[in-house]
Amino acid sequence: MREIGGARLRYVGVITGAALLLTATACSTGKTTVGQLTFRAEDSPVLLSYSNTPVQGCHKIALPRGAAHVENNTLLDVIMYRTPDCQKSEKAPGIYVPQSTSNVTATGSLPWRSFSVVH
Repeated sequence: MREIGGARLRYVGVITGAALLLTATACSTGKTTVGQLTFRAEDSPVLLSYSNTPVQGCHKIALPRGAAHVENNTLLDVIMYRTPDCQKSEKAPGIYVPQSTSNVTATGSLPWRSFSVVH
């Protein structure tokens, strides 16, 4: 009888451990920027906002001409890229935009096409 009880306790421990592992994994993959990123193209009144963006991956900016202005009203920093796939180059390095700040491109420079979140 004791062995059956011990086996039962090990089984409960395995299930509890698996549940904790799944919970920890779900928490890390579900993190967001908590707040709003707002983009505007050069000489355009149209604003595009992203709220609570996932912290993982590259995010394309869905403005046809790209973004010339960004306001980062989130709890995390972002890096802006001039390419649609968050790639840096010598001519187009990433631009770091800290939380609760804004940034504007120089007139005539390439627009931002994507961003990633620093986490």
